[in-house]
Amino acid sequence: MKRLLATLLLMLIAAITVPALGADSVEDVRKSAEQGDKESQFSMGQRYEAGKGGVNRDLDEAADWYRKAAQQGHRKAQTNLANLYRSGRGVNKDYGEAMRWYRKAAEQGDSRAMINIATMFANGEGVDKDEPEALKWLEQAAGKGDTQAMVQLGIIYRFGKGVEKNDVMATEWFRLGAAKGNTIAQHNLGLSYYTGKGNSKDYAESVTWHRKAAEKGYPPAEYSMGLRYAKGDGVKQNYTEAARWYQKAAKHGHVDAQNNLGLMYRDGRGVQQDYEEALAWFRKAAERGLPQAQFNLGNMYLKGQGVKQDREEARKWFTRAADHGHKGSRKALDSL
Repeated sequence: MKRLLATLLLMLIAAITVPALGADSVEDVRKSAEQGDKESQFSMGQRYEAGKGGVNRDLDEAADWYRKAAQQGHRKAQTNLANLYRSGRGVNKDYGEAMRWYRKAAEQGDSRAMINIATMFANGEGVDKDEPEALKWLEQAAGKGDTQAMVQLGIIYRFGKGVEKNDVMATEWFRLGAAKGNTIAQHNLGLSYYTGKGNSKDYAESVTWHRKAAEKGYPPAEYSMGLRYAKGDGVKQNYTEAARWYQKAAKHGHVDAQNNLGLMYRDGRGVQQDYEEALAWFRKAAERGLPQAQFNLGNMYLKGQGVKQDREEARKWFTRAADHGHKGSRKALDSL
């Protein structure tokens, strides 16, 4: 679990959440808050943290209102106040205070607080690093039905982060999260069925779960659907459908989908051949550092496809890809 914190942060963004604000006017909410209503105090904290609902963003004010509600036992206010202490926003950074408020919220069953406690133990933020303790808090959050905690447990067991690698356990955590509608869990469950890790290999079932996540706009699942249609794994091979799913993922910034969509346009598979469109997608992925896209872009310049032939520009992109270990680019540079 050496990199558990990094995984948690990427997937959970430290569980900092500002729910939708109510429709009441800020004047009415402020009046109730000043009279001691903890829900109104929490709402004022939300408004100031987000800079919405009739106020300008002011983290100092947000912290003050969260504290008022937290002191009255409002668990979400306790978690949000802890978030501010942990990040040093609106208050001086203080891991001890963050942990204290997270624990208060966790004692009331707040799964967001539990996840953040797990993260702090995994990274040693204000406490000694304690991976078993981090795992314990994640399991508590998952036991409360938190699907993001389920996903993290699945990732931990799949890659053996601080625990013995266990694909069956990983798949079961993904299955629990997927059944509750978590898109990341659905995609990972689809991968389990595709690879046969943790359960039997079943391409059709893999597609079922990837489609559920893809239809909610989850880019990795959209990309996976593109791959399934391109290869005919679990579905009838259909390049038009492959291109359609690659397009969705590419527009959502999925770098491999951008490269694959470029290939579809270059080769006229599933779409009308269009070198300029291919060039544009290769460039997007290449500029984000994908070696295969850099190689493909270099070839477009070398051959003058969709752009004026330019051997020096080709050399530039081949060099970038070669620097990342791309063998085809090294051969291309030798030939140049």
